Amino acid sequence: MSAAEPLTGGFAAPAPDAARAFRAILEAMAQPGRIVRLAGAAAPAPAGPALAAALLTLADGTTPVHLAGDHDTPALRAWLRFHTGAPLMPRAGAAFAVGSWAALLPLSDYAAGTAEYPDRSATLIVALDRLEPAGARLTGPGIAAEARLSLPETAAFRANAARFPLGVDFLFVCGDRLAALPRSIRVEAA
Repeated sequence: MSAAEPLTGGFAAPAPDAARAFRAILEAMAQPGRIVRLAGAAAPAPAGPALAAALLTLADGTTPVHLAGDHDTPALRAWLRFHTGAPLMPRAGAAFAVGSWAALLPLSDYAAGTAEYPDRSATLIVALDRLEPAGARLTGPGIAAEARLSLPETAAFRANAARFPLGVDFLFVCGDRLAALPRSIRVEAA
């Protein structure tokens, strides 16, 4: 890794690029299962453009982030610190956790909110090898009839939804694509 790598890969036009990325993330959260394009940033491997743009948009100096598994690299840590100032934390203290599905498990390690403050929970940004509108059946708020999404499994998402209003939320990324799965969504196997 060269000394310049952490200094590169941010948004070319930070304010409008972050606004576009934020809108795309909001659209994905409002319409669970919908896949949106999210690019404009480049972080060190293994992070793709959607993950980089999401981190630049959602993390700042007051947002604790946990990097799990293959995503916990010196290069990605340096890039995240330089571009966002986000403190790196263990799982239990993270507002956002980043990694592959296997590296992020078990879900019980993350803040799930409290009865008084259900919003004090973590969002897991899950890097997938594929992200397609096929597979698990999604129903609930923001979905007219049903949506389909290629989830890594269904049991963990069903258990998470059963805890509503507590639980964690999910963003799935693959390359320049992103989809969301709020805790309020019911998930059934395909």
